[in-house]
Amino acid sequence: MKKFVSFLAVLFVAGATVVASDVDLEGVKCVVAPKAASLDKSADYKEGKVYFCCGNCAGKFAADKEKFAVKANHQLVATKQYEQKGCPMSGKAINEETLVKLGGTEFGFCCNNCKGAFEGKADDKEKLDLVFNDKAFAKAFQKVKKEDSEN
Repeated sequence: MKKFVSFLAVLFVAGATVVASDVDLEGVKCVVAPKAASLDKSADYKEGKVYFCCGNCAGKFAADKEKFAVKANHQLVATKQYEQKGCPMSGKAINEETLVKLGGTEFGFCCNNCKGAFEGKADDKEKLDLVFNDKAFAKAFQKVKKEDSEN
């Protein structure tokens, strides 16, 4: 029985390593601190994983996920675990002429009015808040399906 449990533990670790290796963290920052994220420090979040620079940041996130939701949502897109399916403001189809890039992530809007509202924000923090708050994220982004990411 001990050998079987050990075997299962090895399979679990190997499986987690394979899943984690699918995520590219180059240029991706910790959800809590402005430092590089690490594959070995993560937490489950919205059917994906968010990554941290250290265990302290993971603990801060666990204690107050709502406080870090915008950065966590952005990181899910930056790590290609989620993809855009609609405008973050209206939920309508994306107009390719409205694409913008912020924080290393490209996304778009349905029209120039929505893009204008984004561009009218004072700084990058306000822009990220507009696009990646929980309500906008639910309208615009969906989990990448396994078969989508393999093609």
